[in-house]
Order: sequence, then structure tokens, then C-alpha cells
Amino acid sequence: MVIIGIDPGIAITGYGIISQEQNGNIDIVEYGAIVTSPLNKQESERLLLIYRKLKERISLHRPRAAAVEKLFFQKNARTAMAVGQARGVALLVLAEFEIPLYEYTPLEIKQALTGYGGADKRQIQEMVRLRLGLKEIPQPDDVADALAIAICHLQSYRLRDYEAQS
Repeated sequence: MVIIGIDPGIAITGYGIISQEQNGNIDIVEYGAIVTSPLNKQESERLLLIYRKLKERISLHRPRAAAVEKLFFQKNARTAMAVGQARGVALLVLAEFEIPLYEYTPLEIKQALTGYGGADKRQIQEMVRLRLGLKEIPQPDDVADALAIAICHLQSYRLRDYEAQS
């Protein structure tokens, strides 16, 4: 099963595409960041770039599921609006490809990766590195976050599948 995790943002949208083999191992298909610059670009142009790049990655790898962090309230309204716009673009691309969307809270992601809901960002990143057998933590942080979300879904999906069979 191929899964895409997306950590949307107007400046940086991280994505991580993973697959699970029959033996249960997790393989990295691809990961990266879509970076947009505010210099000489309107927000609409930046959102269009995110749309095109996500569409390109999804067309290439054809994930069967997508995982995104649930939107939560942010103190900075401007940041929240920009994240919401980038998130909307990501959801549009997923809907266009008819990819089922699964959303997870930060607590659920932390518990899935570390077993502890109070884990800090560095602990999550280190678990991503270890689970995927990487030499270094993926950079920027948005990429590691996207991979963490994808891993969370893979574990949650397996648990739901197991419970359905019981």
C-alpha cells in the first residue's frame, strides 16, 4: 500500500510517500518539500505551484491513501490562514485523484511514532529516521513531519484492519 503524508504550508509543503511491503517493512518511495518564495509572487501563484507539484508527485506514484495533520487553532491568524489555504490546495488535489483522506491530531501522531503523546519534535524526527532506516533526519522539518503523518496512518490503518478482522 502506497501512502502520502502531507504537511501543508504556504512557504513549505512537506510530503512523504511510503509503502508497506508484504513482510511489514516500510519503504520510502519519495519525500521532499515544495518551497515557494514570497518574493515577486502573489499568494495565488504560490498556491498554484503547490497544486501543480503535488499533482505531479501523486500522478507519478498513485498513492492509495493520504494522511494530513488535523488543522488546529494557531495564535497567529495570518499563519493559520496561509496554512489553511495550502491545506485546501492539498485536499483539492487529493479529491481530484479520489484518494481517501485520513486526518490525525498531533497527539495521535506522537503516540503512533513514540508511544508517548508528549513527545517533542526532535523525538518524532528521530523516530522517523529510525523507522525508515535513514542516516539523517529528513530536512526541512516539514518533510520529517509529512513522513511522520504517513507512518502514523500506516500504523493506524493496520490497527483498524486488525480490529475489523477480530
